[in-house]
Amino acid sequence: MAAPYEIRADFDADTIVVYQAYAPAVADAALRAGRFVAPFSFHRMTWIKPSFLWLMHRSNWARKPGQERILAVRITRRGWEEALSRAVLTTADPAAVARAAVHVQWDPERSLRGAALNQYSIQVGLGRTVIREFAEDWIVGLTDLTPRVRKAAALVQGGQAGKARRLLPPERVYPLPRALEGLALPR
Repeated sequence: MAAPYEIRADFDADTIVVYQAYAPAVADAALRAGRFVAPFSFHRMTWIKPSFLWLMHRSNWARKPGQERILAVRITRRGWEEALSRAVLTTADPAAVARAAVHVQWDPERSLRGAALNQYSIQVGLGRTVIREFAEDWIVGLTDLTPRVRKAAALVQGGQAGKARRLLPPERVYPLPRALEGLALPR
């Protein structure tokens, strides 16, 4: 049985994939540039999520207004781990949260049909002081997953969960460096 608080993600030796949902104008500009540019906002926190199914729940499979496009954002593991090293849990002391460059919260992981599971997925909020690093230094590539998301959603709605599951990105437990173990975990 999996531990309740584990980072599960699609990653390789150098990078990790996080997911974000955007309005078409933001996604199109980012895909053209290969990184986030206006109208992406560098002036407010942006949340990155390594759990594909959690984002599908949050965006209603790319059907929520302003979240119609799903991007897979491949970033360096160095950047990911840097973000985690600066993180403060959103349930911590409010003053510490207000000062933190990076926020972390854990929400119930979701099944293919959106049911809450007994495991938790990490959501990482990058504050204004970190967003430029994310956009300019950490991003290795952007991929528009919207067509795959729409196909998977149609399969789930049509009772073909097995076929939909084959469209999901592979996720496995992310091995945190010893120095980061236990950071940003609920106590």
